[in-house]
Amino acid sequence: MVLTVTLNAAVDRTYRVDGFRLDTVHRCHDVRVVAGGKGVNVARTISRLGGETAATGILAGHNGSIVADSLTQEGIPASFLWTEGESRTCIAVVDGQARTQTEVNESGPNIPASTADELEAHLRAMISDMPIDYVALCGSVPPGLPDDVYGTMIDAIWDSGARPVLDSSGEPLRKGYAAGPWMVKPNVLELMQLIGRNVETPCDAADAATGLLGGRVEVAVVTMGAMGCVVVDRSRRRWVSSPSVPFVSAVGSGDALLGAMLLTLERGNTWDEAARIGVAAGAANACVYGAGYISSEQVAQLYAQTDIVEV
Repeated sequence: MVLTVTLNAAVDRTYRVDGFRLDTVHRCHDVRVVAGGKGVNVARTISRLGGETAATGILAGHNGSIVADSLTQEGIPASFLWTEGESRTCIAVVDGQARTQTEVNESGPNIPASTADELEAHLRAMISDMPIDYVALCGSVPPGLPDDVYGTMIDAIWDSGARPVLDSSGEPLRKGYAAGPWMVKPNVLELMQLIGRNVETPCDAADAATGLLGGRVEVAVVTMGAMGCVVVDRSRRRWVSSPSVPFVSAVGSGDALLGAMLLTLERGNTWDEAARIGVAAGAANACVYGAGYISSEQVAQLYAQTDIVEV
């Protein structure tokens, strides 16, 4: 079972505005409002692909209630800590003609620093009470929590007998990675920020990902958008190319990839299968509005269009 942690959950609003330009008034062609945050997206993907998952993290205010109600309606078990303030709203403006996406993300509520200790205790209790194999620590850290909050949680997850997976950015990624998760999953931009050099090709990504392995870190996955992803462990370096799909929205495609990948591993499949299914799920997600709203049928069709090579 996969447990997801979303410290900075959100209500995601996606607007389709073809021909989007700055400094003018637009009428959007379509609007999609969904519960979001990276861990929520991962949990939704797993659930919609028929897997077992649960979600935790921090919620606040009316937006927090929207997220909680949505998870209940989707049949995803959830146990969040509540705080004062308001969970954030994240806006994406998608121009289908230009194949561009512009995002405006709020910072999130100001969280008391003491909440970090509550989170650790809550996480340990959930892992003790449920058959958790993987814990995915996903997304940004809201104001007030320390940048090393993921590092503390990673130690707690290892101590509790599960495998921690880290998907964050900036200092939370840097400090979380230093704590030694089982898997680290940056996108290519986050990877460049982490290592301090350019990454342009799958071979570049594989070289950089190989350098991330060591200690407790056994796997590094680098998502590269339309180029697919690179998966490196201690024995192999794989690049999985992505199918060409009609672009709708990139919101949550990396989350869909991670969710599908972890579910495939939990089902006892190989890393090759997990990587290809993950890329197929990410491509399926790019065809829809709303992160994680994909189906097993879509993923199966796109899986046949993926290719895996050694790099």
